[in-house]
Amino acid sequence: MANSKGKRRRFGAVRKLPSGRFQARYPGPDGIMRPAPVTFETTGDADDWLAEKQTELRRGDWQDPDAGAVNFEEYALRWVKERGLSPTTDELYRRLLRLHLLPTFRAWDLDEITPPRIRTWRAERLETVGETTVAKSYRLLKAILETAVEDELIRRNPCRIRGAGKESAGERPIAAVEQVDALADAMGPRWRLMVYIAAYGPARPEEQAEMRRPDVDLETVGVWVRRAAPELTSGRRVVGDTKSEAGKRFIVLPGFMRKDLERHVKWFAEKEPNGLLFVGEKGAPFRRSSFGRKWRRARAKVGLPDDFRFYDLRHTGHTLSTQSGATLKDTMVRAGQSSTRAALIYQHSTLERQKEVAAGIDARVAADRQAAKAAAEKSGDQASGTDLARDA
Repeated sequence: MANSKGKRRRFGAVRKLPSGRFQARYPGPDGIMRPAPVTFETTGDADDWLAEKQTELRRGDWQDPDAGAVNFEEYALRWVKERGLSPTTDELYRRLLRLHLLPTFRAWDLDEITPPRIRTWRAERLETVGETTVAKSYRLLKAILETAVEDELIRRNPCRIRGAGKESAGERPIAAVEQVDALADAMGPRWRLMVYIAAYGPARPEEQAEMRRPDVDLETVGVWVRRAAPELTSGRRVVGDTKSEAGKRFIVLPGFMRKDLERHVKWFAEKEPNGLLFVGEKGAPFRRSSFGRKWRRARAKVGLPDDFRFYDLRHTGHTLSTQSGATLKDTMVRAGQSSTRAALIYQHSTLERQKEVAAGIDARVAADRQAAKAAAEKSGDQASGTDLARDA
């Protein structure tokens, strides 16, 4: 049709509605005429909107307005399924979706999830759950919607809250050498080595759960981490690769642990050549539930706070490594951590350097034990039989 100035319109069409307002329509790349989502007060406003759509088409920026009409729940569950995630990460994402995202966003299409709705959701979540959980949930939501942008289902990611995905968890506590020794004693002979490897390795619980006889090196005094066996909340153990490639490593242990390694392999490891290093009293693989009960009793006996987790022994190991002269790269290698920081590319940690770090920890532990022994003798206390065995 001709516009008000008598010129023929080259793109799209405008018609006057019974209400007196104007409707604009244009042909998409597929030839289908698509109306504007709103009506306009004048033909000039309608022409301006059509000009914007024509420019989008010419630049290749046009997006099907119906593309975002995809249900969030369906898209999110498919997103998780297609990621090829590790079992523990898959479980975490599905739990975050079930408990924190789907109750709000389940019924909405992708293009209905707007920045204001996300801000409202986040504010409501912060009133009921911790900041760390909300940050994890926000990061997951942002990642899902970023893929929707890449799939050209929505034009822009509506997750735009600065810093919403950052976690500000408090500094985790560490245990003193004397407390680590007390924990090892309280856990009993079967689990004593596991405490020491967690603190002075430091190895993750799921890494220790899959350690085997051939992984122990008595000559160098160390253990190999080749696989991991995390336990899901359902109780199922999932044997597979370590958390990252950096997790596959050889951990040089302090020299004082040689005797503990020898005794554990001889007394408690499975007897077959490739037997598990840590098994329960009945010969079953390591289980978080049964171990957790022993850990809570030991923690109470030693007097550590209720929120001190077995995993916090890794933080103790990080601290001791640093105090013993380890570089950041040394600590990362021992802990099996990876980083994308460019500066770390130019740092190296060799086996010899790892031995030096382990020797430093050995000296530090020996010094702390000697100081504790001297203090006890000064106050008239006698060293326990366990202390005497350690000093032998």
